[in-house]
Amino acid sequence: MRAIEITGAGGPEVLRPTQRPQPQPSAGELLIRVAASGVNRPDVLQRKGLYPPPPGASDLPGLEVAGTVAAGAPEDLESAGVALGDRVCALVAGGGYAQWCVAPVGQVLPVPHGLGDVEAASLPETFFTVWQNVFEIAALQAG
Repeated sequence: MRAIEITGAGGPEVLRPTQRPQPQPSAGELLIRVAASGVNRPDVLQRKGLYPPPPGASDLPGLEVAGTVAAGAPEDLESAGVALGDRVCALVAGGGYAQWCVAPVGQVLPVPHGLGDVEAASLPETFFTVWQNVFEIAALQAG
């Protein structure tokens, strides 16, 4: 698959096209055919050599993606509430600057109707940050 890799610490000039093996989803993951990828502060810091990928994560940059579900176990598709071919966006630990990316099922969201891939790729980091802080930590409830 085509991907963008970081060849060393620096500016945008250290980003280079490359070929990598297509990732395969493990249990609890979905394979996404990437149509768009977001750019986040950690991506820039990683490119500058200031933010190493977490252990076990792809060395490719890209934490947010939008695209279509290409593969996943039936139970993982059900858990994520999606089907093969559905448009989704996802928050990943890395690897979004590629044609294909794997994402944990709990970090995959259907793309809202009327949103394009570029806009959808900008949602996951913000959405999951707000959701965790407002609903899980602060336990906001109706009323």
